[in-house]
Amino acid sequence: MQPSSPPPLAATDPRSLTTRWLTIVGIGEDGPDGLGRAAREAIAAAAVVFGGARHLALAGPLITGEARAWPTPFDTAPVTALRGRRVCVLASGDPFRHGVGATLARRVDPAEMTVLPAPSAFSLAAARLGWPLAEVEAISLHGRPEALIRPLLHPGTRILALTSDGDAPARVARRLTATGFGPSRLHVLEALGGPDERHHTARAADLGDARFAALNLLAVEVEAGEDAQILPLGGLDDGLFEHDGQITKREVRAVTLAALAPRRGELLWDVGAGAGSVAIEWMLRHPSLRAIAIEADPERAARIRRNAEVLGTPGLDVREGRAPAALAGLPPPDAIFLGGGGAGGGTGDGTGAGLLDTLTAVLPGGGRLVANAVTLEMQALLTATAGRLGGALVTVSIARAGPVGGMSAWRPAMPVVQWSWVKP
Repeated sequence: MQPSSPPPLAATDPRSLTTRWLTIVGIGEDGPDGLGRAAREAIAAAAVVFGGARHLALAGPLITGEARAWPTPFDTAPVTALRGRRVCVLASGDPFRHGVGATLARRVDPAEMTVLPAPSAFSLAAARLGWPLAEVEAISLHGRPEALIRPLLHPGTRILALTSDGDAPARVARRLTATGFGPSRLHVLEALGGPDERHHTARAADLGDARFAALNLLAVEVEAGEDAQILPLGGLDDGLFEHDGQITKREVRAVTLAALAPRRGELLWDVGAGAGSVAIEWMLRHPSLRAIAIEADPERAARIRRNAEVLGTPGLDVREGRAPAALAGLPPPDAIFLGGGGAGGGTGDGTGAGLLDTLTAVLPGGGRLVANAVTLEMQALLTATAGRLGGALVTVSIARAGPVGGMSAWRPAMPVVQWSWVKP
């Protein structure tokens, strides 16, 4: 008997759906001249048109309804309050490429809106420079920390970065120069797609304090100088971190991150974070990964913040406090790391027993917990806990070659016992 074929998918013209009360129109610097007929008609037919002051001015000749500028601080609630009326929202270029479309989609069902995008600033820049978009790193620094560009600085990389103001290219150039990437060639593209479009080129080290139009995109052809501090994709050298000795060393960190097994979009609690090395490397694995570093010592907490800024993870959430009290109110983790001797977690009993019980209790089902121990007391606790809950126990032993007289010998580091566990 032949299996039955699935029913054909129904084809629907989205413009025919009466429930689509919202239209999002991407508009460029060329204003109405760059819009298609559907976009022009949507703007003209709208009872209310939302946009920034620049967008409303560009589309002014087409607007017949009420023009409303976005409130300060920015909020899309005025749009959703008009559900059922004909509403148009103006956005820069592609509304779903770091634009208002993504924000509105969290509050409005796609079945209620029509989206008419225009070329994004990234597309326009790639076209001007002849850079295949599939081969570049595209990032938005608009309203976001400029330190986010740091992990992308690898020789030969091409970066397209939206900026936040006319001084941003110079700030980024200084950041590149300070980390040894002063030879990188910069392209500052102003007012892309409009009559005032301009293209400026300079080396990062030579840009100085140059100012540009507020609406600009920065393109970077990364070149490394002899002193460039290149962040590898994994296994950061311990010397890149500011620390007081309280740091999960590179080799142990690699084993730890393998056990934590980060997945896109997940949140890590790094309890007793020390220098923040595990949380920082966790976040560097993918831009969607998040981490909270919990550290009781104020100096170490400040040091973690500096490390996060320098190493390109400015979004690391550092909580100064002693666990388990400092864990109250935190969003639930997908993974937890407890490092050091257990006391770093802040129980004060020298073993970390109470804290470990708390962590196993608050971890959601399917979450991973990895704990490292160097003290005999904490190692005994992990062994006993593994016997009670299961999971995997491993010992990590590292030895480094060092001078002994005129020759060399192995100098062993303290062995680390690691317990990893997935909560049923």
